[in-house]
Amino acid sequence: MNDKMLFRVYITAVLIGCCLLISGCAFPRIIFLDDKLLPEEHIALGVAYEQKGQFEYAIKEYESAAKKTSSAYFYLGNAYFRNNNFDRAEKYYRKSIKAQPEHADSYNNLAWLYYIKRENLTEAESLAEKAIEFNPEKKAVYSDTLEKIRGLR
Repeated sequence: MNDKMLFRVYITAVLIGCCLLISGCAFPRIIFLDDKLLPEEHIALGVAYEQKGQFEYAIKEYESAAKKTSSAYFYLGNAYFRNNNFDRAEKYYRKSIKAQPEHADSYNNLAWLYYIKRENLTEAESLAEKAIEFNPEKKAVYSDTLEKIRGLR
């Protein structure tokens, strides 16, 4: 390239830059969008995905919700359980119990997980009993879990 062509390229670049500045435009840049959904909305989306058997998408939604609310741990436990990832399900049921010590469904579901795996049956029995204690209105559901566990012992 000769000096005359370099000068033209330079002038063109300067003119484009000036036009962009004057018009309020800027050079392209990466824009990060904030998550505008509430945790409850992520959970609702997760439930919808889970009902369709799309567990990967459900888990992503629950993980997004878990950044803002611990109630999502229960849903993560359920999604992993339904996807036969029992180790991760156990992890999230335990996190749910730790974050919400009186959330009866978390106790019941962890008890059911142990029933399915045929392990920790003494703990499973105790978990089902706590579920009944924390939510007597669902005693029939939790008692079914408890009876099945006791049937294995």
